[in-house]
Amino acid sequence: MADDGIDRDAEKRMEFSTSKEVQVAPTFEAMHLKENLLRGVYAYGYESPSAVQSRAIVQICKGRDTIAQAQSGTGKTATFSISILQVIDTAVRESQALVLSPTRELATQIQSVLLALGDYMNVQCHACIGGTNVGEDIRKLDYGQHVVSGTPGRVADMIRRRNLRTRHIKMLVLDEADELLNRGFREQIYDSWLSPPPFPMMFWT
Repeated sequence: MADDGIDRDAEKRMEFSTSKEVQVAPTFEAMHLKENLLRGVYAYGYESPSAVQSRAIVQICKGRDTIAQAQSGTGKTATFSISILQVIDTAVRESQALVLSPTRELATQIQSVLLALGDYMNVQCHACIGGTNVGEDIRKLDYGQHVVSGTPGRVADMIRRRNLRTRHIKMLVLDEADELLNRGFREQIYDSWLSPPPFPMMFWT
């Protein structure tokens, strides 16, 4: 296991199937990431992109809808986190990306990864999860969060209250999408996202 948490030996044994349009970016520099994001990527411990990162990040940043199946240890959380941080504009204090997860623990973990990778970008990211103080969510969202990582129930509640504004959303990620849609969250997700303007969506399983 490398210092960046990616199991490189497991990667060598994996088989990949990608469309003919997908080109592999051999380095993070080849992805043309923002300078401060690139600093954050290296500070996080990455030296080179994992197999899934080298194939997915550029495509996601181009605005393509993505369905990805990746095992633990392949760097999937960092994949969509880097993509989000590349796309958002930190000069605009509005929610521009939303990550939905089936558990509070996963949503909080994703928030930590986003903040670590975006350490040099002055990014604002809030974990909007059930079981926490609603007033704190409202205060944080009213202050302005570039990225929200949350659970469907609390996120849907904040959207209904109009504290989480969706008009600037550029990207929606469903992490552990199969579990999300099988655990009764389907209606909450559909209720929240049938009406906003279209934007790229990522489904990770």
